[in-house]
Amino acid sequence: MEIRGPVLLPAERTDIELHTLDGLTLVGELAVPVERAPVATLVTLHPLPTAGGFMDSHILRKAAGRLPALADIAVLRFNTRGTSSPRGTSEGVFDGGRAEAFDVAAAMEFVTERGLPHPWLLGWSFGTELALKYGRDHGAEGVILLSPPLHRTTGEELAAWADDPRPVVALIPEFDDYLQPPEAAERFSVAPNITLVPVVGGKHLWVGETQTRRVLTEIVAAMNPDALPLPTEWDES
Repeated sequence: MEIRGPVLLPAERTDIELHTLDGLTLVGELAVPVERAPVATLVTLHPLPTAGGFMDSHILRKAAGRLPALADIAVLRFNTRGTSSPRGTSEGVFDGGRAEAFDVAAAMEFVTERGLPHPWLLGWSFGTELALKYGRDHGAEGVILLSPPLHRTTGEELAAWADDPRPVVALIPEFDDYLQPPEAAERFSVAPNITLVPVVGGKHLWVGETQTRRVLTEIVAAMNPDALPLPTEWDES
């Protein structure tokens, strides 16, 4: 079977709830490898909910559909406050990245309580703002940024990462709608330890199997490089 599109490879998938310090319940899903322990954990932060972003945004859904089987990575997805998906609606209302600090904290607390190993944050678009604003406050071992717009992250918040020893990798699409590689190099210069990866031909939404595979490969390269190269076919026997 060719691995592409919405294919779901084997994993143990469990509906979960996260509980925030301000009293909300957020809905999500945890996908882990079948019959073996994960080697690392990907905590995903979805794109802007007021523009259609949610836990099922396609890169996050495909990461959960493939990486437990292909790279032994556990994938946690959830809807931030006020966000809906087929899984359900998280309580609360969208707060533009402010009260969502509690949502990030709840996800990382869940990882700790479950004993999930080596957590990394993966933010996409709006999710990168949450990762950059609040990721330093938690026990993530690294951060991956997809299409960071840097709309809500202040210069001070970005510069604070310059003193952080944890790896941060930012994938910058060549044709991004908000922040393309030349401007990204300038904006991220306050934190020169952040690795910028310009993606030739890339676009903000990473549409298409080629772009999906590029993103998933970069995730695995950061979190479990021994699993590379990722296969493009799956033996169902």
